[in-house]
Amino acid sequence: MQDKAKLALENTKFFPFWLDNPARPRPENKLEFHIKTDLLIVGSGFTGLWTAIQAKEQNPQRDVVVIEANTAAIGASGRPGAILSTSLMHGMENSNRLFEKEMDELERLGKENMDQFRATIEKYNIDCDVEWTGELTVAVGKHGISDIKTEHELYVKFGHDAHLLSKEEVNKEINSPIFEGGLWSKKRSGTIHPAKLAWGLKRVAKELGVIFYENTPMIKSTSKGQRVLVKTPQGSVLANKVILATNAFTKHNRKISKKVAAIRDRIVMTEPLTQAQLDELGWHNRQGIYDTRTQLNYMRLTKDNRVLFGGRLGYFFDNNTDPEHDKTPEPYVRLVESMYKTLPALRDVKISHAWSGPIALTTRMAVHYQTYHGGKMIYAGGYSGFGVTASRFAARVALAIVDDIDIPERHLDFARTTPAWIPPEPFRWLGAMITMYALDTCDEKRGWRVPWLRMVDKIGFPLKP
Repeated sequence: MQDKAKLALENTKFFPFWLDNPARPRPENKLEFHIKTDLLIVGSGFTGLWTAIQAKEQNPQRDVVVIEANTAAIGASGRPGAILSTSLMHGMENSNRLFEKEMDELERLGKENMDQFRATIEKYNIDCDVEWTGELTVAVGKHGISDIKTEHELYVKFGHDAHLLSKEEVNKEINSPIFEGGLWSKKRSGTIHPAKLAWGLKRVAKELGVIFYENTPMIKSTSKGQRVLVKTPQGSVLANKVILATNAFTKHNRKISKKVAAIRDRIVMTEPLTQAQLDELGWHNRQGIYDTRTQLNYMRLTKDNRVLFGGRLGYFFDNNTDPEHDKTPEPYVRLVESMYKTLPALRDVKISHAWSGPIALTTRMAVHYQTYHGGKMIYAGGYSGFGVTASRFAARVALAIVDDIDIPERHLDFARTTPAWIPPEPFRWLGAMITMYALDTCDEKRGWRVPWLRMVDKIGFPLKP
């Protein structure tokens, strides 16, 4: 199997499939002078783009500027599996773990957010290959069945159209010898092309009057009376308010990086499947899929019938967000092996693209806010892999916080608290290496890995040893 996986990666492009697209917009100009604005947004991933649009929708006269260190969506927003979920807090079980007393309100807000997410796409005619096909969690092995039953109880309790599937029923949805059951949430979820969504959001923001400067990183910020001065390599911005939408890109700020680790999530994308391969795969309803393994995998189809298969984590010293190692075949061999084992219909399919992306991991696995300069600047991020839809909601709350508008969401625990501290280097790297190895091998070898992962779980990272 390993030789076949290596062969499948021989002609692979180690670059995100989503960004390898002729529709990718041309870069904006650099900021090369001093400007003033009411609202400055740092970062043009999903959080920054949703913030810009909602700021202009709320007040069309407001001056809004976005600066981006590279180009729109080049970071995490152009790299995810992009399975859509109503969850604002990294899944139903994580929400319940963190905010059990506020679950009713968080679930209501999550459904509302998804409806508004969809309404924005339709209102502004954003072409982003969205498919509202549902979300399927599959049990791997008999022990995974209890996990999906527990999750099903939460889905039903909070009013989702969710259905438990037997082994026979789940294999009618997708042909896999290792799936023992499933949980299909049929509404308000699906898949999307993340880069096309980001580029569409950027187009909308520009139409609303937002000004963008790219290849313009923030160097530092200082308080200047009632405003914040942000320095860039060749210019500066004097802003009334600043929102840091930098998510996993936190090395420039020690306060953020104390609570956010840039974990790498790896993905492979197959070549387009033939009709015979599609028929054997049997994925007729095209749901986005997560499994219940300790080192979970997720999978989905693209518009042109490629299979995306992801979920092998890695960490690089000092929050490195652009590791050269992940532009080589070696980190993806085991992921391809896992794909072949999970979906035998793909046994002869080659890999066209492979890449990794930075997940802003925190101990609570969900968005949080940090304030600077007396509240004139705030950070919003830490989605831990669930930011495609949650970022819209997080941006709306971020605007309310920085503008000091009293909305009900600001009184919920998620908006008033922050995650726990994560140890610094080299302890962070060492702990990550042990944890990644334990995740990779726990399902097969158990042993010391189980107590280690339980310890990590107690620290705050929700793992299932």
